[in-house]
Amino acid sequence: MIDPRRLRVLRALADHGTVTAAAQALYLTPSAVSQQLAALESEAGQPLLERRGRRVRLTAAGVILAEHATEVLARLEQAESALAAHAAGAAGTITVGAFATAIAGVLAPAIAELAETHPEIDVRVRDAEGDASLGLLLDGGIDLAVAVEYRGAPPADDPRLRRIPLYAEPFDAVLPSGHWLAKHTEVALHDLAPDDWISPSPGNPCHDVVALACEYAGFTARVRHRSDDFRAVVALAAAGAGVALVPRSALDPVDGAVVRPVAGTPPTRRVFAAHRRGAESHPLLTITLDTIRRATATR
Repeated sequence: MIDPRRLRVLRALADHGTVTAAAQALYLTPSAVSQQLAALESEAGQPLLERRGRRVRLTAAGVILAEHATEVLARLEQAESALAAHAAGAAGTITVGAFATAIAGVLAPAIAELAETHPEIDVRVRDAEGDASLGLLLDGGIDLAVAVEYRGAPPADDPRLRRIPLYAEPFDAVLPSGHWLAKHTEVALHDLAPDDWISPSPGNPCHDVVALACEYAGFTARVRHRSDDFRAVVALAAAGAGVALVPRSALDPVDGAVVRPVAGTPPTRRVFAAHRRGAESHPLLTITLDTIRRATATR
């Protein structure tokens, strides 16, 4: 009989590629992960792993079992949801991971509403960039993620996840107040090609949005400054250090900087919620998610 707890370890290894990374994701020691995998191989009756240098690769049998692990873990989520629903009453703790502007603009209002309508629900928030929350979700570190589309994200049809679209928001151009385009009502991106740029760091989902927008406008941005804190980005623009594209919800007025919409179709980030497949009917999840969706409707 295969222990489903060990299937979670195998799934983490398949996702992260090394024993060390899987151990960190599961809050276990590498030796504990190795022991669980060795026991799983014994239960399966055939090799599941092969080593290639410092990395571990799944054998064909390991791939098959990892695919079944996805289904088994989803069924366990369903069982927990059914039991929770049967237990009558949504009470308990739910952990939500989200990026900073979603915490301020969506989660905070949702938590305020839940405090009045469902005070028995304890919402815990983890600050996680849009490309980090899905990993936390798959590893069991959070129950619900508020994330953004990004390169390398699990696809929309990933069998491990269920996505719920929340909102889309445009990026606006942020310019020093003395910039020659500051008097215009909107800015064409190709007019900013000669400028120095302030950009999020590679790996941040917003970096991809900015880079692609400039690429579609026919140029590669000359990035001189990088920051993942949009308050810092706007402050640098106000200081005359360059121009930037910033999501509208992340903009705070700063003397010396002006904000202008992008002409034509502006670059956009799409925000969605996600949870592990199988947890759809869990009362804590459904109530929290419904409240978050109401909060986004008022944006």
